[in-house]
Amino acid sequence: MSQQSHFFAHLFRMKLINRWPLMRNVNIENVAEHSHQVAMVAHMLAVIGQQLFKGTINPERVAALALFHDASEVITGDLPTPVKYFNPQIAVEYKKIEAIAEQKLLSMLPPELQAVYQPLLLSAEYNEAEKRLVKAADHLCAYLKAIEEISAGNHEFTIAKRRLEKMLQSYPEPEVQYFLHTFAASFSLTLDEISLDEPL
Repeated sequence: MSQQSHFFAHLFRMKLINRWPLMRNVNIENVAEHSHQVAMVAHMLAVIGQQLFKGTINPERVAALALFHDASEVITGDLPTPVKYFNPQIAVEYKKIEAIAEQKLLSMLPPELQAVYQPLLLSAEYNEAEKRLVKAADHLCAYLKAIEEISAGNHEFTIAKRRLEKMLQSYPEPEVQYFLHTFAASFSLTLDEISLDEPL
């Protein structure tokens, strides 16, 4: 009989951690739904890469990485980006805190399961291509959130949208640009507009 584990009791608290805590939100977004969205987008980026650009990243692997990419926040909370990157020293120290939190989560698993989850929970073990694709999906989801908020009349996200747009345009990966061109514009439309049979 395995020892009792608090691993999933912690993970299921991702839904209690709100993102964008320093900004007004029309729709509050939590870490659990964000992780789900990042997983869907990361999966699609890998599929686009494979199907159109001779990419070799496994879609299922990056989807799983994306599901867990913010899991450590059940221990650390979500530190707002302006605080996290206020200066290089804070960014370095926060990375150390994240790594400790990831190890803590891993240690909650029964020993016989840890080897399977270690490459999912410990971000230091992601290979560079996978890490970059998950980060691109993370930025894309933040960008889409900004579009939704602005479309709902919340101009609090105007500068964030501009900053994220510039960041995304700097990605050399063609799958990121393909995703932006193909899917992003719909996020500024209403339900009626995206439900029409004919494109506008």
